[in-house]
Amino acid sequence: MKITIIGDGGWGTAIGLLLHSYGHSVTLWGPFQAVIDEIRRERENTRFLPGIPLPETLRWTSDPGEAIAGADVVVLASPSKFYADVCRAFVGLIPPGAMVVSLTKGLCEKTHCRMSELACEILGLDAIAVLSGPSHAEEVARQIPTAVVAASEDEELAKRVQQLFSGSLFRVYTSTDPLGVEIGGAVKNVVAIAVGASDGLGFGDNTRAALITRGLAEITRFGLALGAKPATFSGLSGVGDLIVTCTSRHSRNHSVGERLGKGEAIEAILGSMKMVAEGVWNAKVIHTLGRTHGVSLPITDVVYSLCYEGLAARDAVGSLMTREMRTEQ
Repeated sequence: MKITIIGDGGWGTAIGLLLHSYGHSVTLWGPFQAVIDEIRRERENTRFLPGIPLPETLRWTSDPGEAIAGADVVVLASPSKFYADVCRAFVGLIPPGAMVVSLTKGLCEKTHCRMSELACEILGLDAIAVLSGPSHAEEVARQIPTAVVAASEDEELAKRVQQLFSGSLFRVYTSTDPLGVEIGGAVKNVVAIAVGASDGLGFGDNTRAALITRGLAEITRFGLALGAKPATFSGLSGVGDLIVTCTSRHSRNHSVGERLGKGEAIEAILGSMKMVAEGVWNAKVIHTLGRTHGVSLPITDVVYSLCYEGLAARDAVGSLMTREMRTEQ
């Protein structure tokens, strides 16, 4: 099949390599010609996926028309912060009948909608599938066994995505709850910042476990308020993605939190990063949505304050630990 990956970041590159390894013809698009030229020259995505050699038969372009011409499958893999603008660059270019899959985890800063909703609205699509789960690009690119979930309200579309992406080292399950899958993928990044801050403060396993567990409760509570299915959050896109993002050395969101815990300013942290930490942007959106829907999101609220109100990480501890007593469930 002819497959176009829209997004030349680490995750887009890793998925491009995966699908290329299955024998498909893969083209990756990126917005900056200088970056594309560098990747072609070095045969390596040194900015976003260093240390992984890229085959010459993996194609790269910054031209939207060239990237997508004749594509059977279009994979959207740009960061949530730039997702809408990137989609607008491809308006009117998606070939009729092409299967469209979104990999991006997050919510739109302006409209607060999910990425799949944003893509459908901008690109005029009737259906789009979502692929999510515990899947760091660095490990997928190195062929480390990984399991994810393909979600769509159209069960047949989810199965088609499952068949396309599944391989001996990349297992795909299906779900008919894209809302829950996308909510899990967005909120876990915020929780990972909180866990990182805890680690940066020098706290231990007890604190980390508490934050992950209560973070899952928060994700579930938020998702249910928006109409998601409860079981989704005990799956790969819920607890699975939460665990890996809160504990992995590859996690950018955990790294941001850790540096906050050590006393660095958020502006300095973000200014030093080449890649996007989705949890920073999404903390604001989820904080706002929580208030709109009357959902208690104490961890998200603390992360919002850390990132946007100058709250010191050590002061955040008291705000969480001395909250009003309540039952666990």
